[in-house]
Amino acid sequence: MPGGRSRALPLLAPLLCLILGTARVQVQATEDDGIALAIVYDTSGSMREPVRTAEGKLAPKYLIGNRALEQIVRRIENFATNSNTPRVVHAGLFIFSGNKTLEAVKFGPLDCPAMLDWIKRYAGPNSGTPLGLALDQAARAVLDSKLSQKHVLVVTDGLNTFGPDPALIVPRIHRAAEAKGTGVSIHFVAFDVAAKVFAPLKKMGVTVVGAADEKQLHQQLEFILEEKILLEREEKK
Repeated sequence: MPGGRSRALPLLAPLLCLILGTARVQVQATEDDGIALAIVYDTSGSMREPVRTAEGKLAPKYLIGNRALEQIVRRIENFATNSNTPRVVHAGLFIFSGNKTLEAVKFGPLDCPAMLDWIKRYAGPNSGTPLGLALDQAARAVLDSKLSQKHVLVVTDGLNTFGPDPALIVPRIHRAAEAKGTGVSIHFVAFDVAAKVFAPLKKMGVTVVGAADEKQLHQQLEFILEEKILLEREEKK
């Protein structure tokens, strides 16, 4: 019997290695599973122009945009925390600063207090529209993330006024993602500007939706979050 046990040990060794190896792969998959989201928020001067609020009154677009941005933050926070299974979300906020872009909230593990604090302190827009540069910086942040689901969400009310056009940046993003063996989903919300101005991006696979007022802005953001980024409805199926 002792000899039988000793002969069985070499046979068990490969099986144990297989089990342990599978476990390591599962742990790695769990560590990498999550959402990397970079938000580009338009802080150009045109965001001071008025549009209709949900109550039908007129208010500067940036005030309406701030409320929409808060909606995004709280929606993602709810997604990440209100579940029996922990959900990993990394996020960052990118804005315009003159003819440059600024990482207003550094990309990393979801920091809702920092996002909400930025919204509270934001004094209003006074910038150009380096939309292509902001898109490029936001995409590089999610591409550097190890999380499997990568998204860039852009809320803007105008066309690029400085630097490369987004239509030149999107193909670069796709090539960079392909080189890394991954993908990046890009979503544009055209706020108080015809969505057709971003038609070239739509042909490249970018999600493009339009919103003429506060009500539509909230509806379109909810659509993108539910149907494109968080995919909770698919999880429930």
